[in-house]
Amino acid sequence: MLIILRKMVLNVPGIRSASTIPSYDEAVKALNNLQSNAAYLQNVKTHNSATNTNLKDTRKYLLRSGITMEELDKLSVIHVAGTKGKGSTCAFIEAIIRKHGFITGFYSSPHLINVRERLRINGQPMPEEEFTQSFWKVYESLDKKKEHDTDMPQYFKFLTVLMFHVFLEVKVDVAIIEVGIGGEHDCTNIVRNPVCVGITSLGLDHTMLLGSTLESIAFQKSGIFKENTRAFTVSQPKEAMTILERRAKEKHCDLSIVTNYQSYNWRNGPPTLSIQSKVQWCNASLAIDLSKTWISWKTQNPNFGNDNGNNTTAPMTTQEQIRRCQWHCEIWGDGSTFANSVSEALERIKKDSSENSNLTNKPQVLITGSLHLVGAALALIDPDLTMTTNY
Repeated sequence: MLIILRKMVLNVPGIRSASTIPSYDEAVKALNNLQSNAAYLQNVKTHNSATNTNLKDTRKYLLRSGITMEELDKLSVIHVAGTKGKGSTCAFIEAIIRKHGFITGFYSSPHLINVRERLRINGQPMPEEEFTQSFWKVYESLDKKKEHDTDMPQYFKFLTVLMFHVFLEVKVDVAIIEVGIGGEHDCTNIVRNPVCVGITSLGLDHTMLLGSTLESIAFQKSGIFKENTRAFTVSQPKEAMTILERRAKEKHCDLSIVTNYQSYNWRNGPPTLSIQSKVQWCNASLAIDLSKTWISWKTQNPNFGNDNGNNTTAPMTTQEQIRRCQWHCEIWGDGSTFANSVSEALERIKKDSSENSNLTNKPQVLITGSLHLVGAALALIDPDLTMTTNY
């Protein structure tokens, strides 16, 4: 199958028309009116209360917004906690997996300029229109079902619920989720079956909530460990590593320390990172091991998350190819079509071009996918690799 890409437009399915909902600015204002993280932390400090209702509250709001835990289980997740380097590690993971042709969702915090930076699809912040539509869909659902005036999720918790909606609707191949604070009680930790999890460098942070020792910090961060899940960490201080290893054993989670960045079997030497430092090397190593693990898992579970729940269908079947082609055509928008072979697709392009009298230049064709597909196209367009064609 060959998809003819005519229009590069991202459509998020199942979202209402922008004309029927309030504006993006109004969405941001409503979001900011929810209790901020700073206000939440101050409330914890004032009342000396714990955060152990976080997961219970998040599940409640997620269900009220229309997502069950069983539906959430359809999301393929890489979960990353730690004190330093969470954002960098997640960004590396996203870039690696996207480079391999998968649709990525990346949830991070905080943002620099606008809140849409926290929810990225294929490396790009959500467009204003899509964010606005998704925001009001979730906000209105929660607002209608609240039991009292203050029964709404706090800022980060709301964004987490929103993130799950967006990633499930877009049907990302992978959700790369950065923990907000800690891990054990962080609202992102409602994920029950992540494919793999990572712990970046540990140090003292948010001691009011997580404890004042490295041991207590490590305990909280390792809360994202799950049974039968692969876990990776960078080298840690002895007292922290002891806790991580103990927690992994208790949770029946396979924990590994990542390889030194420069020790990988690089064909042409290690890639040059934008920031050259041992810290970034550690982050990159963690990202590589997490990415390799996820890609290997995805290869073995190509249909994970399909609505029919059947994960046993082989990936190169004809029906599956047709389904994927149709889905990609919907994403690209009006004017897209698909064909049963490379030659058929090229003939359609040739015919459409000849019938379009307003066309002054030859059409440009974008071919993406496997090398087999590219090779089949080149065999027809330019079999002698002359970089010219009369097709």
